[in-house]
Amino acid sequence: MRRSLLLLTAATTALVLTALLVPLTLLTRTHAADRATAEATARAQWVAHAIGPALATGTERETAEQTVESVNGKDLPTTSLILADDTVIGLPGHQARTPLTDAVRLARTGRAFTYEPKSGGRLVLVPVQGAKDGTAVVQVTLTEQQLYAGTLTPWLVLAGIGVGLVLLGLLLADRLGARLVGATRRLARTADRLAAGDLTARATPEGPPELRLVAGELNRLAARIDELLTAERENAADLAHRLRTPVAALRLDAETLRDEDEARRIAADVTALEHSVDDVIRKARRPLRDAPRADLAAVARARMAFWQPLAEDQNRTTGTDTPEGEAPVPVPVPSDELAAALDALIGNVLDHTPQGTPFHVTVRALPEGGAELTVTDEGPGFPDTTAPARGTSGAGSTGLGLDIARRTAEDAAGRFEATGSADGVRVTLTFPPVETRSAPPGPTC
Repeated sequence: MRRSLLLLTAATTALVLTALLVPLTLLTRTHAADRATAEATARAQWVAHAIGPALATGTERETAEQTVESVNGKDLPTTSLILADDTVIGLPGHQARTPLTDAVRLARTGRAFTYEPKSGGRLVLVPVQGAKDGTAVVQVTLTEQQLYAGTLTPWLVLAGIGVGLVLLGLLLADRLGARLVGATRRLARTADRLAAGDLTARATPEGPPELRLVAGELNRLAARIDELLTAERENAADLAHRLRTPVAALRLDAETLRDEDEARRIAADVTALEHSVDDVIRKARRPLRDAPRADLAAVARARMAFWQPLAEDQNRTTGTDTPEGEAPVPVPVPSDELAAALDALIGNVLDHTPQGTPFHVTVRALPEGGAELTVTDEGPGFPDTTAPARGTSGAGSTGLGLDIARRTAEDAAGRFEATGSADGVRVTLTFPPVETRSAPPGPTC
């Protein structure tokens, strides 16, 4: 926008100045020519007046030569006298007879005039009346340089004024463009912060009325989104809180069991369920602008240890590969979300593959940064070799397990890949580095 505004201002200013300065330049040229012609006419008239009496008395030669020599000089128009016998005084080789031109013949009729020959320049001819032997003619010759002398300085002044006006226009346009672009960029940065989850971001109304209007509407939109998300979080927290009652009933039922081992096992499951409900409540009330992180390797080891007893009951062979030395593998995802995604993937294997089917969990740090989580099994694969869509399941479940994993990766600006074949299923979640996670791109100017 700023560059376009500068180009538009430069083009407009140049056109206006061209329309104004070109006529002024031509007028200056014409004025210089008229001034030089007037001076040459005055010179010719003075010479004619000075040598007129001498030509009338017949002593014209000596007097004419002195008079003509007195008005000729360096860088001055050439003044010459054409006598009645066509002898020319005042030019190189004077007193030589020259061919008689139509202009001289016309001047000898008593007319003084100015004309421009084809060779360029301008000639001023003034007749000398009262000559004894006929009419003589005073001729002043102006070259092109003498005719338009003195025009260079006014032209340079006009050019300087034009350049100055163009620069002034560009400066004003640049300031205006900087104001417009700055306001637009600040508005875009506010939109970027809102897109990144910072619902406290607000735009400052500035710039032209249109941008101030957009800033006001953006602030209203941000406030409305904040209200809606707050209401949704509270509703989710309330719904999760309502689960406490049936969970408490389950705990009481577990305590009434006669088998102590069975009672402890069920009580442990109820405790895990209570912790899950508490996690849902905390997650629902957590601000979106938090910057969470978790150790992917530690979460993978913990969840595999949790599911190991059930896998052994189903005669499944399992494996967990993490970086050596239990080195942390940080990813920009909360640990509870990461655990939920891994639980969904492992739960799919346990629920939708035949007992005895092996599965494997692999965590590795990527060389370019970030991390990768892979869950593989040797089951029959997807029915049509592609992962089902959200809410779709061929096994009678909700069809949300894979979608939970997909959202976990994509919300962190990562990638989700699921491939199936006759040899099994491979699901890969790729996460970006924690320090380079960025918000979705905003608009530009």
